[in-house]
Amino acid sequence: MSDTAAPQLRCGSISLDLSSPIVMGVLNVTPDSFSDGGSFALQENAVTHAGLMLASGAKIIDVGGESTRPGAESVTVQQELNRVVPVVEMLIKEYQCLVSVDTSSPEVMLAAAEAGAVLINDVRALQRDGALDVVAKLDLPVCLMHMQGQPVDMQSNPQYSSITQDVSAFFDRRIDACLAAGIARDRLLLDPGFGFGKTLAHNLELLSHLNRFTSYGLPLLVGMSRKTMIGQILDKPVDQRLFGSVAAAVLAVERGAHIVRVHDVVETVDALRIVEALRLRNN
Repeated sequence: MSDTAAPQLRCGSISLDLSSPIVMGVLNVTPDSFSDGGSFALQENAVTHAGLMLASGAKIIDVGGESTRPGAESVTVQQELNRVVPVVEMLIKEYQCLVSVDTSSPEVMLAAAEAGAVLINDVRALQRDGALDVVAKLDLPVCLMHMQGQPVDMQSNPQYSSITQDVSAFFDRRIDACLAAGIARDRLLLDPGFGFGKTLAHNLELLSHLNRFTSYGLPLLVGMSRKTMIGQILDKPVDQRLFGSVAAAVLAVERGAHIVRVHDVVETVDALRIVEALRLRNN
């Protein structure tokens, strides 16, 4: 990890020490997820899988009810509520774990928080009407992700003058908007949005310079697990991207990421334990 002092992340009554990397387990409760083909759309399957991820070392479960894969169409708020809220309730009841909700909808943010979610993970960085106000009232940590365009069209022709500078400028604007809305700075996390409106070259440049974003002094969350960028490099389908995804997570942590959002928890946790052992030895 970067030598920059690690921030703390307060989730409900628990404060996570981010001096060591945290693994966030992905739990897609959608029928059209790019990575698992809707395997966890059934609530019971989702809860069982979450338990396996927690037992394997995940500290946070990130529940998503709307696919944001390239080309994905939006869903109604009610559809998203029906998918997400019961699963959040079941996770809290069954495991008393930290639950994040992957949503851009203010209504879903509010309902998920009432169900027990303690973190908001928004691929649109609170740009939907009402999102800023809801998060300010909830006083929950929120991850602001960079995305050029929308999921339905974001990969059509992404262009930047300088990917790192453009993402930094976006973070500056969204942080300012959050502060103006009354959201405390220590409630913010940042995610550069690998694969969201970016070519392979853009993604590699972001990964190469990821440590630049640690200058904000905020938790840095990264998600590259099983994504197209991994498939492009390896020329492999989504179900054969495990080792590439683990390598990407290790590289991200070495460049300053505090939280890695992954599908393959046990393998990622093992790899990061090696990274952490070396860091502790060197310190």
